[in-house]
Amino acid sequence: MNEEQFCRLCFSNDLRTSDPYDVWKTQIGLLVKNLWNKSKFLGTIPAALITIFDQYINNRLRLFYTKQEFPIVRALAASCLLNKYEKNNNPIYLFWAKAHIDWLVNNYSKGYSGYCWGLNMDWASKNGLYGKDTPFITHTPYVLEALIRYQKLSNEDDYQEIIKSIYKFINIDLLKIINNEEILCLSYAPLEEPRIVINANSYALYSLSLLFSFLPEKLIIKNDIICLFNFIASVQNKDGSWWYYHDKKAGNFIDCFHTCFILKNLIKSSRYNVLPANHTTVIERGYHYLMNNFYDEKKGLFKRYAKSDKLGLVKFDLYDNAEMLNLANLYGDTVLFNELKHNIEKEFFKKNEIYSTIDLFNFKKNKNMLRWAIMPYLNAISSSNS
Repeated sequence: MNEEQFCRLCFSNDLRTSDPYDVWKTQIGLLVKNLWNKSKFLGTIPAALITIFDQYINNRLRLFYTKQEFPIVRALAASCLLNKYEKNNNPIYLFWAKAHIDWLVNNYSKGYSGYCWGLNMDWASKNGLYGKDTPFITHTPYVLEALIRYQKLSNEDDYQEIIKSIYKFINIDLLKIINNEEILCLSYAPLEEPRIVINANSYALYSLSLLFSFLPEKLIIKNDIICLFNFIASVQNKDGSWWYYHDKKAGNFIDCFHTCFILKNLIKSSRYNVLPANHTTVIERGYHYLMNNFYDEKKGLFKRYAKSDKLGLVKFDLYDNAEMLNLANLYGDTVLFNELKHNIEKEFFKKNEIYSTIDLFNFKKNKNMLRWAIMPYLNAISSSNS
């Protein structure tokens, strides 16, 4: 990706984008997804028909779909621009980073104890139906990180109270599902949820690591960080993997990009000297699991699932590879970073277009989608010195 493409994507007040979930946020898509989550027997055929329609009839036309803004796209765009500013001090990057941050400040999820952000679309998961204004601990940290980095690089403190208020969202609005002297486990959203999402707790841990220096409750926050880490370490499997959900119910899986989420949050948190000493072992085991179970040597790309509860049409996804690229950078694996970057551009790029998936028939699908996963890719390459 050249500088012109980067600027075209990030220098804009309009980041509305198509998305792989466009079909699943339609009324019929939500109904079918919810049905499938409740009963595979009843939902498999309708879900398969919708998937085929979306992937092989409507993928280019995108009839009945609407482009929209996603807070995580704005947050990642701001982070990409701040990465660029750190390297060359060009004020244009700082200007546009602030534009995206101000959009986020004006478009947070209302009605909670502090500032917080979510998907900005209705979403049906195995945990139930989440409304478009529901905030998530998996999305809010991207904004928090951008706010803190902008203040540091700009020498301003305009967002200080917003940053501090995010702690209230985490501490008050999220449910403490497990809370004892050694382990803390929080909910994905401010709702009663039937299943614990493991990677969500790594985002909570990273958020508290970011907030540690901003707040007076340092002993409480440090203890919560350690207890969250203890939970994550305790549910790591012997082979270094993590299931998506912390249970043995049907519908669980182990995939690439959610595993990357856990590891990147642990690595970034370790920079604040808030984790127990055994964090390096947890990270190393997780990284080796990714390399041993997801890497396709023939293509030089990472596949989606190591263990899955469903069949799919996707062979390779840009999101998995963008997050693995970012993780390789954080882990200091320069050889993998350079090889994977080359293979991503070879397989997912075509002329001036970027595709998010390669299907089982080697067709490129889901063109120019910022959330999934152009912005994660831009964040990875702009973060690196390679």
